[in-house]
Amino acid sequence: MAIDWTKIYKKYKGLWVALEDDEKTVVSSGKTAKEAWEKAQKKGYKMPILTKMPERLIPYVGFGL
Repeated sequence: MAIDWTKIYKKYKGLWVALEDDEKTVVSSGKTAKEAWEKAQKKGYKMPILTKMPERLIPYVGFGL
């Protein structure tokens, strides 16, 4: 099932975010993956999920081979 990151994208676009295991709850963010990771670690999250929110959304229609 797809996860809706619309609200996360709007708030954190262009930033790295560390997420809880539910893949919806942001525990920290930063300009670099290292910054987001270290902030999450300081809050007690040992293995957060890291991802970078795009700076802008680009529509895509079609499929790749």
